[in-house]
Amino acid sequence: MHILVTGAAGMIGRKLVDRLAGDRTISALTLLDIVAPAPPAGFAGTVTPMAADLSAPGTAARAVAARPEVIFHLAAVVSGEAEADFDKGYRVNLDGTRALFEAIRNAGRGYRPRLVFTSSIAAYGAPFPETIDDDFVTTPHTSYGTQKVIDELLLADYSRRGILDGIGIRLPNICIRPGAPNKAASGFFSNIMREPLAGQEAVLPVGDEVRMWHASPRAAIGFLIHAAAIDLAPLGGRRSLMMPGVSATVAEQIAALRQVAGEAPVRLIRRQPDPALSKMFATIPGRFDPRRAAALGFQAETSFEAIIRTHIEDELGG
Repeated sequence: MHILVTGAAGMIGRKLVDRLAGDRTISALTLLDIVAPAPPAGFAGTVTPMAADLSAPGTAARAVAARPEVIFHLAAVVSGEAEADFDKGYRVNLDGTRALFEAIRNAGRGYRPRLVFTSSIAAYGAPFPETIDDDFVTTPHTSYGTQKVIDELLLADYSRRGILDGIGIRLPNICIRPGAPNKAASGFFSNIMREPLAGQEAVLPVGDEVRMWHASPRAAIGFLIHAAAIDLAPLGGRRSLMMPGVSATVAEQIAALRQVAGEAPVRLIRRQPDPALSKMFATIPGRFDPRRAAALGFQAETSFEAIIRTHIEDELGG
């Protein structure tokens, strides 16, 4: 089997590629990102790194030239950057996705790969009910969310036309992200856990009452692998669905940190209100009932304490 991963140099991309490298049924990996992705250690098959912009003419056609059976489309400009740079957000998040879909269509000769697209919780917009179910309308309040919803519609239409076999997974906020902070507006949810666990100060820009839907990087990789393998017939024309997660307020996050690691890391959280972020996260949903995903076998952590312990196991040596 040949796998293409776009966005392979990002945090989720690297973890996904490392997981795929252990699968002996995979003979080839094409890894695309704006910088050259590193080949995974211990992989016996062929690795083709591509340092290219997916939205640039010809890039998508080169990426699918070898007709990979499965495509994980992770490449994107994150939420904060897409909101700050309108042109870049639409070029990467929309034009790049359309270019990929068109390259698949133009490959011809019956080529129809499984395509797993990472959408986002930002697809939804206020006003929200207490709990959002699978029938809640997608009316995003950010450019990033709008780009993702347009991509979801394209995914459904190209799937309906038999061009690809697509599934869109709306990821929760991925927490706790390892490594340096990125430009995602939601990055502080990870920062206020990751830095204190490493003995460093972190800034909390919103109030304790702000609620978010979370899943760990380990759970996110599980979502992607599961989405690549399952029968998609039960989805019908509704090709995108919300993933399971943990609903927690900032206060509940901090309480879980205290429960797992004691008072010392909690004292390293410094409150510095940011009115713009506070306003943004007043329009982000924080509690879901993802029954469609659960019925299809998608799984995540069931408590924020479990998310913290997963980070300790995976990133801090246990």
